[in-house]
Amino acid sequence: MTRHFLRDDDLSPAEQAEVLDLAEKIKADRWGAKPLAGPQTVAVIFDKSSTRTRVSFAVGIADLGGSPLIISTANSQLGGKESPSDTARVLERQVAAIVWRTYAQSGLEQMAAGTRVPVVNALSDDFHPCQLLADLLTIREHKGRLAGLTLTFVGDGSDNMVHSYLLAGATAGMHVRLASPDEFSPIASVVADADRIAAETGGSITLFSDPNEAVAGADVVVTDTWVSMGKEEEKAHRVAVLGGYQVTTELMSLAKPDALFLHCLPADRGYEVAAEVIDGPQSVIWDEAENRLHAQKALLVWLLERAA
Repeated sequence: MTRHFLRDDDLSPAEQAEVLDLAEKIKADRWGAKPLAGPQTVAVIFDKSSTRTRVSFAVGIADLGGSPLIISTANSQLGGKESPSDTARVLERQVAAIVWRTYAQSGLEQMAAGTRVPVVNALSDDFHPCQLLADLLTIREHKGRLAGLTLTFVGDGSDNMVHSYLLAGATAGMHVRLASPDEFSPIASVVADADRIAAETGGSITLFSDPNEAVAGADVVVTDTWVSMGKEEEKAHRVAVLGGYQVTTELMSLAKPDALFLHCLPADRGYEVAAEVIDGPQSVIWDEAENRLHAQKALLVWLLERAA
């Protein structure tokens, strides 16, 4: 049966571990897996601008023996004249998988419904699950494990990264903490889903308003931009509300001495994170960015095996 990856909990705890194990193997032997030899084509569709997603998927598909077909919705019928489901029915006869970086999660769900090839969420307004696979791989490389670790996200709690950290962290058996102002809270149903998963894996989900309390004793501290794409007009208001949630050296000092700092990038130094933190010795952002390549390759291999 064809499997899709539209949100982080599309993988069970055991399946998430399988993908991360495979990512480690692929990283150690970069050109060892060639499931797309032919070359087969993977459609990579962009509604939003991109650096890391575009590069890592294009390079990764080529590494797997395939050919990436980069499509901009602004220059395709998907940009307004054709539904996601109709586009998928055209593409599935010609490509091995579909990767889409888009806005509404509902579009991805329409794309995947009845589609015979895997559909991958390369970012939506609600989730960023491919980034989380890379982040978990990075944490596991540096800490040796995931289960039982405490990860704290500080900043905009309505961010798509927060929703993915809640679900993916719970799936990995981590203790996920979120520090954010009430105005920027996560989707309640996502918190409920994460709570349910955490109860099964031994993890936990805790929401805070005080970043100092949330970061105390954490193994990993994470943040993201306060002004995501499409929200530029809200910058002044967001900076005013989120100003007390900057990750500084003082805040990091409350975490464990060997705590890691992660950021999915791009970063606004001096806003959500101080320059001395993101450029400092606890930051693993460049490992994190590289691991997009290896984690996404593993995901594609895993999905293609189940679509065969």
